[in-house]
Amino acid sequence: MANARSGGKPPVTNGYINLYKPSGITSMDVLRQIKRITGPRQKLGHAGTLDPLARGVIPVCFGQATRLMDHIVGGVKTYRVEITLGVTTTTYDAEGGVVKTGETDTITREMVEDSLKPWIGVVKQTPPMYSALKIDGKRLYKLARAGIEVEREARQVEIHDISIIEFASPKLVLEVRCGKGTYIRSLAHDVGEALGCGGHVVDLERLLCGGFPAEDSVTLEQIEEAGEGPEGWQRFLFPVDRVLMGLKSITLDAQAEEHLRHGQAITLGRPETETGYLEERRAYNAEGVFMALVRFDRAANAWKPVKVFQIDTPSPYAPASI
Repeated sequence: MANARSGGKPPVTNGYINLYKPSGITSMDVLRQIKRITGPRQKLGHAGTLDPLARGVIPVCFGQATRLMDHIVGGVKTYRVEITLGVTTTTYDAEGGVVKTGETDTITREMVEDSLKPWIGVVKQTPPMYSALKIDGKRLYKLARAGIEVEREARQVEIHDISIIEFASPKLVLEVRCGKGTYIRSLAHDVGEALGCGGHVVDLERLLCGGFPAEDSVTLEQIEEAGEGPEGWQRFLFPVDRVLMGLKSITLDAQAEEHLRHGQAITLGRPETETGYLEERRAYNAEGVFMALVRFDRAANAWKPVKVFQIDTPSPYAPASI
């Protein structure tokens, strides 16, 4: 295997590493360290930004897997968040300055439960000033550091469930299942405001991101210690089709495979009477190699390619292996 640092052409790397980010570094710091470990020529990106304060799952996409990052970002996320009630901060977390304090002695579990109910479902949430969101081309956190506060438009997010893991006032630990774009710091702040005492995040861990759980994750130290070679850091890679496992699959014959490689629609030689309108599926060749993400065109009774991939090795997720 050619070494990415030696000047030789590095091997093609496609797939995902389920990385566990420690607290105290940014998501971009993670990418820079991964690039240093795996070689500067690797094409990579991360799916789902985490605050520096936060720790937990941050899937790193290599090569052609970067084309499916939206399937991770748009997936369900689970967070465990520890909130200290009675103290409101500028950043909604422990790194900010104290804005106000409030009494927590009279807060009961029932009051906490009532404060959470309005936030379950499709809700409007206002992003915190200390966030990476851009307004008029400027990051909000940069404006906040300059002492400038601007109006932020509330955004629609979906919170599937909130569970109380521990409550011993002023300590409150929640587990939150949510969709993309949810600000857990804003949720903590809003719950504190609803209780009338204020609150801020002191610990935040992402347990799940787009199907990648924390229990299957690896650390930067593990990746670096693994070194190069087939039994090195590459052994931590999940195949490109890993994030599409929620979809059904189809298997192609040689002719259909050739058509798909050239971006052409394919038919399977039978009416697709039970296939949903615009349904998407994973497509594999007869050897179990993942070929494409395809979408059904009912009018043409054909599968049209959404994204075609150039992968050489069979996938463990191919139909014959499931």
